[in-house]
Amino acid sequence: MVSKTDFDVGIIGGGPAGSSMAAYLAKAGIDCVVFERELFPRPHVGESLVPSSTRVFKDLDFLPVMEASKFPRKYGAAWTAATSRTFDMNFDNLPVDNHADLMFQERDQPGVEQNYTYHVDRGLFDNLLLQHAHGLGATVYEGVSVKGADFSDPGEVRLTYGWGRRDAQATVRMLVDASGRRTVIGNQMKWRLKDPVFDQYAIHTWFQDYDRRALAYREDMDNYIFIHFLPISNTWIWQIPITDRLTSVGVVTQKKNFATSRESREKFFWECVGSRPELLENLQAADRVRPFKDEGDYSYAMQQITGDRIVLIGDAARFVDPIFSTGVSIALNCSRFASRDVITAFETGDFSRGAFQTYESTLKRGTRNWYNFISVYYRLNVLFTAFVNDPRYRLDVLKLLQGDVYDDDEPEVLAKMREIVSQVEQTEDHVWHKLLGDLTVNAFVSAAQT
Repeated sequence: MVSKTDFDVGIIGGGPAGSSMAAYLAKAGIDCVVFERELFPRPHVGESLVPSSTRVFKDLDFLPVMEASKFPRKYGAAWTAATSRTFDMNFDNLPVDNHADLMFQERDQPGVEQNYTYHVDRGLFDNLLLQHAHGLGATVYEGVSVKGADFSDPGEVRLTYGWGRRDAQATVRMLVDASGRRTVIGNQMKWRLKDPVFDQYAIHTWFQDYDRRALAYREDMDNYIFIHFLPISNTWIWQIPITDRLTSVGVVTQKKNFATSRESREKFFWECVGSRPELLENLQAADRVRPFKDEGDYSYAMQQITGDRIVLIGDAARFVDPIFSTGVSIALNCSRFASRDVITAFETGDFSRGAFQTYESTLKRGTRNWYNFISVYYRLNVLFTAFVNDPRYRLDVLKLLQGDVYDDDEPEVLAKMREIVSQVEQTEDHVWHKLLGDLTVNAFVSAAQT
């Protein structure tokens, strides 16, 4: 006989991963509770979505909420470079240019009928999704911080959490860790693998009345996400519309470039922006409306993301880099995949690690493809723009950027990109050899072997 617990499923974290998981489970009639340590709404980085998010919104009947909220529609993405990248010769007949852009409508995406996704104010978006989960039947506690979990009883998990000045406990039949980069259970289990090489940091803020056409080269690009390459090693700037007047701007760079004090970090931000004079001029003409905020510890993996009565999702399961705006999409799709295994576990009564193997293998396959894509990008980013601009590979790259990375062990376009990088690495007199970066994503190699 199954002992009675306080809830069927406990979910640590109410961000996009936790709230979408709660919504999936509540729709299936599973009694779940979300423990969120902050009080929503709160600001958060990761403001641009990719189209695969739409599948989750459809599943959860959340698309009408997204449309009613009037978030800027994201029809495509563009990349610009500080200097021209035209060479005397091209490798494998690849075109080389100083910019690239893609529109999502260029490729039909199964299960996604609309040709756009969204840019979002994460404070508003996360709150809407959490309240939607609550409306579907999930219990939500805010201002409650989970401190740890006791798995010693084979029939339940006992959570300890802080409630005001006192600690309290709750029992659940299984646990979902969606605690973001805090990775509450991942750290408790010592599963986390921090990458010692791939050490990007970001400093970001919002500007009001910035002219988003400053670096656009067509009139229809106002609501694109822009990635501006900088003439600083492995450093780039994001430009994301938040409303018709607000724009999020962030500098991403290596830790060795990142200043230590708050004052010098702000100086560093403006020095980076200054390497693109046309960007600097327009940002200085706009009004900064939020303090500068920095983010670190970007790249890590987990030795495992499931166990007996435990599943890790979203950033609690992995994080690579924000370059392709995949964080929220992966969080949402983690819930889409993991919820199926969790619902089946309640149908069969099997909560062992093996019960969640489909989710674990699916996410690891997708993560492996993402880190291969991102590591190739940083190793030789001229190759990325070349592939985007080449009709032979354009739609295959677009498929990755739409977030469809979970089906193939290695997409053919990734294998081709890695082959070219390898040849450039081995040929010192190659025209692209001097453009090789020094970043790799080592943590995921060990994780993928687990």
